Amino acid sequence: MQGEGSRFTRLRAVLAGGLVLGLGVTATLAAWTDKEHASGEFKAGTFSIIGSTNGTDYSDHPSAPGAPLAFTLTANSMVPGATVYALYSVKTKSESVGGSIQLTGHSGNENGLGAYLEYGVAKIAGTTCNAGAFAEGTAVVGLKSKLTSGAATKATLPAAGTSPVNYCFAVSLPPNAPNEAQGTALDGQWTFQATTDPAGT
Repeated sequence: MQGEGSRFTRLRAVLAGGLVLGLGVTATLAAWTDKEHASGEFKAGTFSIIGSTNGTDYSDHPSAPGAPLAFTLTANSMVPGATVYALYSVKTKSESVGGSIQLTGHSGNENGLGAYLEYGVAKIAGTTCNAGAFAEGTAVVGLKSKLTSGAATKATLPAAGTSPVNYCFAVSLPPNAPNEAQGTALDGQWTFQATTDPAGT
């Protein structure tokens, strides 16, 4: 009888050990899990500019010769000592990102009367372009420059057309213009090159 009791005791110990082992395996496999997900939508912005000769009516002028500048005095009968002024305003479109703009003069501006003319460009606060506004503005192209000259620096163009850049042109026929200038003509052209600024600058 003692032998059977001893075997029974050992059997119960083995079963108990198996039960403990089984519970240990079950606890390991019952780990709970959870997840988090993230997503992003991306769309490229647009960059485009429009110009105006009166500071009010803006439209696209993507190719030469572009919008004709409205000079304050007739520019087709210039005499020595005469200076004429014209406004040109540039801004971004309402859906456009911001950037910068730089004025350049065409090489053809030295032809005909352009060989004798001088000019300057100033960035002005308003849309009235005359001798007074030019004098109070910030020089973009220095006075007495050749018409082939452009701006040395860029101007900031805010996004969404919130703040136009107003350029005041002053074109002069110097007092010492020679007789050879008589009857000559020029269809002058300028380009406003706009670019977006690198992200983060």
